[in-house]
Amino acid sequence: MIRQKLQFWGKVQNVGFRYSMTMKARSLGCTGWVKNESDGSVKAEVQGEPDAIKEVVKYLKKDKYIRIRFVNRQNIPLIEGERDFSETW
Repeated sequence: MIRQKLQFWGKVQNVGFRYSMTMKARSLGCTGWVKNESDGSVKAEVQGEPDAIKEVVKYLKKDKYIRIRFVNRQNIPLIEGERDFSETW
């Protein structure tokens, strides 16, 4: 189990990014959150199995409306007891 802070740049707002990420992360048993940033990027923290986190990103890259140009990844400490993945405003 790991936790990663992810920041996505490209065409990532107003294309269903947060909804798609939330649904995929939940389906793979990941927890965390995703939110839009004022600079046009999307930031997320995702906790789960490494392969599940990779699958979430892979899924987003395949979406026909989302265009990820760059992803910054950083491993961060786990949050014990976190139970869900949510969209944050």
